[in-house]
Amino acid sequence: MSRAAVNGDFLPPPAEVIEADVARALAEDLGNGDVTATLLPDVADSAYLLCKEDSIVCGRPWFDACHRALDPDVRIDWRVSEGDRAGKGMVLATLQGRARSLVSAERASLNFLQTLSGTATVTARYVEAVRGTGALILDTRKTIPGLRLAQKYAVRVGGGANHRMGLYDAVMLKENHVRAAGSITAAIHAARAMHPSLPLIVEVESLAQLEEALREGCTRILVDDFDAAMRREAVRMARSAPFNGTIPLEVSGGVDLETLRAIAEDGVDCISIGGLTKHVHAIDLSLKLGPPPAG
Repeated sequence: MSRAAVNGDFLPPPAEVIEADVARALAEDLGNGDVTATLLPDVADSAYLLCKEDSIVCGRPWFDACHRALDPDVRIDWRVSEGDRAGKGMVLATLQGRARSLVSAERASLNFLQTLSGTATVTARYVEAVRGTGALILDTRKTIPGLRLAQKYAVRVGGGANHRMGLYDAVMLKENHVRAAGSITAAIHAARAMHPSLPLIVEVESLAQLEEALREGCTRILVDDFDAAMRREAVRMARSAPFNGTIPLEVSGGVDLETLRAIAEDGVDCISIGGLTKHVHAIDLSLKLGPPPAG
């Protein structure tokens, strides 16, 4: 099954979000003008985008927007689609435009592409590691400030799915909320009364709290710091009558590629991983003036 089939689509954020991201990036790089680019003749030129390591391509809308912001007439011919696998030494795209604009947009465009490709690439590794288990890989809110929508888009391109976007689109009850309310039940009742239309995610720290959350009902339950035996018992409880697997279980914290498969095989539904967007390994890319090498 393709990532598109799993993910639904690769729809990027709205154009105005991408344009705002690009405007900030160009403003911090160009300031009041690219003094080095003025050393180049302002003539038509070409360039090519080179991939220097295996990756999942992600970030084309931001790359294109950077170059078109400085040269609306630039021509960009992509040789790969968003979400494609690219190998070391592959030419990803060729560009035709003004020499000064090509070099002035270079760094900002590459920063977006290498960062988002890095997020998509690592997500794809986690997705592949749980293949066949039924577990869904989720991101978190541990994103680069100002680039949350971009990075969460990259997670989708890599085959993962998005957790809540922020503190506004889902209620997530944690230890502090339960402590303030007095119990899981009281916290759930308060959340439903105040935000009845929002998804409700409940973090539990024991099997007793899990049973309480299952009984009261919610959108998803996060089992926090459960060992393998507790996870398997949690799955058994959630899938037995009267609950019958209607509330998905999520695991978060202490998850890496070495531990991931075993956690997924315990039967949990979702695994959220902050490292998808927090520990970014930017893909090595370069933009070079001139035609691409032959062959």
